[in-house]
Amino acid sequence: MSKQMIISISREYGSGGHEIAKMLAERLGVAFYDRNMLDDIANEMEVDVENLHKYDEKRRLPIVRRTVRGYSNSPEEIVAEFQFDYLRKKAAAGESFVVVGRCSEYILREYPGMIPIFILGDEDEKSKRVQMVRGVSDSEAKSIMARHDRTRKYYHNYHCPYKWGDSRTYELTINSSKLGLEATTDVIMNFIKVRMEHTEN
Repeated sequence: MSKQMIISISREYGSGGHEIAKMLAERLGVAFYDRNMLDDIANEMEVDVENLHKYDEKRRLPIVRRTVRGYSNSPEEIVAEFQFDYLRKKAAAGESFVVVGRCSEYILREYPGMIPIFILGDEDEKSKRVQMVRGVSDSEAKSIMARHDRTRKYYHNYHCPYKWGDSRTYELTINSSKLGLEATTDVIMNFIKVRMEHTEN
């Protein structure tokens, strides 16, 4: 691959964004990063990965937060910075990859091959997917969706200067409910192909 390509996938819960991101990585033949990057970070630091996972993409708690000499004591902020640094190192090394969330569209914005994409879906279709995966009722699924999206929004808006889901932030915003996951992936692949043809080395 002659040009570096970084595909940043932001998504509504239940939209299938995570599955689409994995399919993109497989089709493009590049690395895929989501929560799995915490495994690498934990190995490097020789810490229990579960201690990192429980703070992944979580909003920091203002009651317990303190900053001492420019360093935060918030575990949520510390884990977020670990992941931001991890992605910066991968990008700086010239690696191409697909990454889900982690404010990647903002922290890696300087790279010409960085393509930010937002995947949303119709509420009823998202609910059906959550019901199937989680084995819950429609009302429970919608409650789960709202809770996860609220957490993602708070996390994103805390670390980034613009709002989560704002279409002006992304190069492509697509509703996966209209075409299904495979066809949505096809559309995104076509967009990436044309976009990369217009990207300078």
